[in-house]
Amino acid sequence: MTSSEVRPDGKSSATVWRNRIIGGVVLVVVLVVTYLTLAAFIPRWWAQRIAEMVSGSFSKGIGWGFLFGAVCTIVPLLLLLFAVLMWRQRAGKFLAGAAVVLAVLVAIPNLMTLSIVLGNSSAAHAGERVLDVDAPAFRGACLAGAIIAALVFSGVVFFVVRGRMRRKKAAEQSAAAPPATTAPAPGTRGSTSRPHDHL
Repeated sequence: MTSSEVRPDGKSSATVWRNRIIGGVVLVVVLVVTYLTLAAFIPRWWAQRIAEMVSGSFSKGIGWGFLFGAVCTIVPLLLLLFAVLMWRQRAGKFLAGAAVVLAVLVAIPNLMTLSIVLGNSSAAHAGERVLDVDAPAFRGACLAGAIIAALVFSGVVFFVVRGRMRRKKAAEQSAAAPPATTAPAPGTRGSTSRPHDHL
């Protein structure tokens, strides 16, 4: 089909491609503007929310940091594992998609903390200063919680994979095993004859 041909819906292919390009450009512009807006807003806003919870307390900084780091790491990872395991099951694609969306939502606190720690914008630097003064030890405890959660998740994956391999191996062995011969019923004669049978 050339650019001058008309599609069954009455639109030429040139018009369709022009609309696609315009739609793609608009989508990219919206995404860039959204990213820049969030990058300028999220780090400072999240740092202020953490500062309100911690209120400058070292122990609260450790507690809240460890809680966010652990929970917002292990739960998304388990949801992603659930999505992988359910992908080929009946109605698995819907459940897997829902699990992925929920995993992203649960991971948002850690992602916002990362926007402060790894960000280079003025908002990220302002968030770092807020956490240094009003939320001591929060970032370190958050990192420790995330590492422990990742180690726990690694153990869960190990046991899940080992269990699936054992079940697969057992299924292969049962499929390759020869069928069991049935024993003769009690009271029936075998194929060997005894001497008194010929008398």
